[in-house]
Amino acid sequence: MNTAGTIDRPLTHDPQKQAPMKPSTSEPAGSATTDFTTTGATEARQNRNREMQLMQEALARAHMHERLRDAERERRAVRLMVAQRMQRRAERASLRARRALAIAVMQ
Repeated sequence: MNTAGTIDRPLTHDPQKQAPMKPSTSEPAGSATTDFTTTGATEARQNRNREMQLMQEALARAHMHERLRDAERERRAVRLMVAQRMQRRAERASLRARRALAIAVMQ
């Protein structure tokens, strides 16, 4: 079964092994029309590339801000846990001191 490939399904994806493009018979050779939007297309392409790059930078910046907010939230949570632990420790020490004082007064 020796069928030729189509544009959508080429026999190979390697450009070196594909058949060369043949010139169209409907147009004479060298009759390429001038492209009126060449400069506009180049500028638009560069602008699009710059916009895409700026979009990626903005996305990265937003991601970093979110990570910084998460880190700050985590630090605040850790500080709160440490403060609560210190408060419980101080309350236990206060109770021990009151007990010791009560025992000293009773004797």
